[in-house]
Amino acid sequence: MTETNIPIEATVTTTEVVLPGKVDPSGFQVLQRSLPAPAAGQALMRVESTAVSFAESAMRRGRYYGQPEFPFVPGYDLVGVVEAVGPDVDRALIGKRFAALTKTGAWATAVLLPAADLVPVPDGVSADEAETLTVNGLTAYQMLHHVAKVKAGQTVLVLGVGGGVGTLLAQLARHAGARVIGTASPRHHEALRELGVEPVDYRDPDVSARIRELVPDGVDAVFDHLGGASISRSYRLLNSTGTLICYSIASKLDDSTPVVLSFLHVLTKLTFWNYLPTRKHASFFDVWAGAGKPDSAKREAFRIRIRIRTDLTHVFGLLRDGVLTAKIAARYPLTEVATAMELSESSGRTTLGKIVLVP
Repeated sequence: MTETNIPIEATVTTTEVVLPGKVDPSGFQVLQRSLPAPAAGQALMRVESTAVSFAESAMRRGRYYGQPEFPFVPGYDLVGVVEAVGPDVDRALIGKRFAALTKTGAWATAVLLPAADLVPVPDGVSADEAETLTVNGLTAYQMLHHVAKVKAGQTVLVLGVGGGVGTLLAQLARHAGARVIGTASPRHHEALRELGVEPVDYRDPDVSARIRELVPDGVDAVFDHLGGASISRSYRLLNSTGTLICYSIASKLDDSTPVVLSFLHVLTKLTFWNYLPTRKHASFFDVWAGAGKPDSAKREAFRIRIRIRTDLTHVFGLLRDGVLTAKIAARYPLTEVATAMELSESSGRTTLGKIVLVP
């Protein structure tokens, strides 16, 4: 990739997918607008790859905790090339590929981002491959190693192991020397066995009993994306010193209960269990959460940024070295986001991994 000659004063036109309100997948709007030149501390990114995640499915229903007011541009993460930088940003960034977590705003052909948030993508790793690992790989790595602290010889249970986070949790856990049991649709079982997973049909009415047959004494860690009633079942599947990590409340996607109440209900349960006289531990994972009590918002934001950069760089290195495989479920043009979203949310989804959007 070579340096572009776009001057800092230039403006560019970006095509964005806008979420105007609570709509069906067909209700997303594709609009264009001009971006100003990058200001101090900013970089202009030409987006190469972004993706569909649970967050966008929740946001279009107005059920993602902390989402912006409508209308806004969704898109939790992206990979792209820097085309211009602000006056105080190193021009050596121009022409190089980076990944970034955005939470919103990534569903566009060009974006302005803080240059400090950019994480280099290694040579030899494609934009689509890096995109599958940006938020999903970071989430999986931090839950596995910073929270559960899984070690060789332990056994973990991954609910929804065929999804974007699940496939990476499985690979990272196997790399750490752990045994992996995962719930998934039977159509994915063969592919999951190739990843070293022992799959269990998530629709089995006695799924907990099936898991107990595999691990009579319980598992060392459960990674639960469902929330709601699922976390009680997950907690009971732990061994005497196990760790439960809930990282989403996907089971409440179409619930009529206000999302804040659903979220607080889960947090209350998890907190209560930690006061019981056991050696088990339960927590809710948020990639944006601070590491300990912040002494100032600015310092805490700096800690989060450094932790994201360090861990994502490590995950990208595992991908480059062949330890991890990017599981791309499907690839759609950005303008076909409705089709991509429908596939992502379909109950009979036949794909394994992450659905990528290409501007």
